[in-house]
Amino acid sequence: MPKRVQVVLNEDVLSLGRDGDLVEVAPGYARNFLLPFGKAFPVTPAVMKQVEHRRAKEAERQAALKQEALDFQTALATIGRFTVKKQTGEDNVLFGTVTNGDVAEAIQDATKKEIDRRDILVPEIHRTGKYTVQVKLHSEVTAEINLEVVSY
Repeated sequence: MPKRVQVVLNEDVLSLGRDGDLVEVAPGYARNFLLPFGKAFPVTPAVMKQVEHRRAKEAERQAALKQEALDFQTALATIGRFTVKKQTGEDNVLFGTVTNGDVAEAIQDATKKEIDRRDILVPEIHRTGKYTVQVKLHSEVTAEINLEVVSY
């Protein structure tokens, strides 16, 4: 009896792999859990061909997403500066601070494209002025935008 068998996952399995991954598991685990519940397929030449096709499609999709992020990075650099208006007190000190939600709203107003606020890294801003903010557009693409904080 073989010590390990190869299967192709049909869905994400916690601590084992993601959909489409080729994994080696114990024969009992494959026979009693993965195969009967439809979580995996036994490895055959036809299944391997499908896996390769799926991987090629996924790589193509990831390349398209990266290109879109690079295009948006260029668009952000072309715009140049984003403005956030905040209420200020004496000596141009802000009431509160500039949050990543404020920056996301400024980007959306200027570009009509929504950015997840969790992908924006804002330095501590407590005064009016000019700042540099980092925006993560893709796992490999990060844009730096110029932010101007003004009082209203």
